[in-house]
Amino acid sequence: MADPFFMPNNDELGLVAESRAGDNAAPLSVGDLSMKLKRMVEGEFSHVRLKGEISGYKRASSGHVYLCLKDDKAVIDGVMWKGAAAALPFAAADGIEVIATGKLTTYPGRSKYQIVIERMELAGEGALMALLERNKARFEAEGLFAKSKARRPLPFMPRTIGVVTSPTGAVIRDILHRLGERCPSHVIVWPVKVQGQGAAEEIAAAVRGFDAMPADGPVRRPDLVIVARGGGSIEDLWAFNEEAVVRAVAGCSIPIISAVGHETDTSLCDHAADLRAPTPTAAAEIAVPVRAELADTIAMLGLRTERCVRRYQERRRERLDALVRVLPRRDALLGPQRQKTDDLAARLSRGLERRLDAGRRQLDRAGAVLRPAMLNQRLAGARAALAAMERLHLSVNPDAPLERGYARVEAKGSGKGGSGKVVADTAAARAAGALILHFRDGTIDARVERGGAKAYAAPSPEQPSLL
Repeated sequence: MADPFFMPNNDELGLVAESRAGDNAAPLSVGDLSMKLKRMVEGEFSHVRLKGEISGYKRASSGHVYLCLKDDKAVIDGVMWKGAAAALPFAAADGIEVIATGKLTTYPGRSKYQIVIERMELAGEGALMALLERNKARFEAEGLFAKSKARRPLPFMPRTIGVVTSPTGAVIRDILHRLGERCPSHVIVWPVKVQGQGAAEEIAAAVRGFDAMPADGPVRRPDLVIVARGGGSIEDLWAFNEEAVVRAVAGCSIPIISAVGHETDTSLCDHAADLRAPTPTAAAEIAVPVRAELADTIAMLGLRTERCVRRYQERRRERLDALVRVLPRRDALLGPQRQKTDDLAARLSRGLERRLDAGRRQLDRAGAVLRPAMLNQRLAGARAALAAMERLHLSVNPDAPLERGYARVEAKGSGKGGSGKVVADTAAARAAGALILHFRDGTIDARVERGGAKAYAAPSPEQPSLL
């Protein structure tokens, strides 16, 4: 064995490497040494299980996961390829104690060794409970739990109930049996796995599917959703603690009852739901009322209503009777009116008689005036008045004096028949110049000359003649 403290003589040191006596092998390249170490490590540690706390957890865009496993003495790098990372049964994070199964290898690019993790599990129930408490605190801080947000009221009598559970377990049979006993309702079952790999994704997808159903679609949208499964260990119920389920339940617009496990089992789904039921059977009891009890309640309310109506009628009847007793009698109310009517009737009869007597007296007076002698006297007076009017008419007629030999002189104008202006003196005659003389049997035109008036007959169409 070479002496580690051996210092070669400076005379033996050369600038260029040369083979010397005692050298057993040619020098190795760095890559060759790395590959030899890689084969040695992978051959010696092809299957290992490491227990440690996750640190520096990071998921790359490719889907691969890089992390470190550490304890109080050492740290080792780890990598989990995309397929294995997708199959993780829990959401890994820093600070979680796990048991990683895989193989050791080296990374020649950095001269580091690391574990390629094929499977990773929580290190016992203690680690599982620690992860549960961490997630619970995180979700509660985000306001996903019912005590941090407004609870949605459950419908009193849902027409359609959606159930998210396994279609083959006893849970769905218990729910349907209890609903049939209490108040039969239309139930839509969304079948899912309730434990194992992929269970959380199926449960979350079922809750979101019920929430996305249209209200007027071919299948009626549920008024209430029940998420249920039977009892089991914390590992069996872990799907209901997953983030995907918690967020789907908290974000659902339909009221949700969580009935996961037995009465002592608690999951994060219970906190996110609007109501937690201790068992799936209890969830069915909470979801609907008892039909028989409803019928009894309706009958009781009907009787109470009838009694109230009857009591109201009786009280009104009593009040009416009391009012009738204090009201005056009919004769007392109508007596004065009857008496007044009789008085008015008597007065009307007497008034008619008086009016009739007055009419008779007036008729008698008129009859006395209408005697024949009186009528004859009035007729003679009317005739005398008519004759006087006729004489007056003759006296005012300008042509009446012509009958007695007089003539009427008018000034002759430009119009036919003269101007109609009567000439009463010689001055007016001279001023007029031409005159018309009206006689009883006709008219004669005359012209006023200096010595006097000269008359001439009106010319005829054949031959004018001058008088």
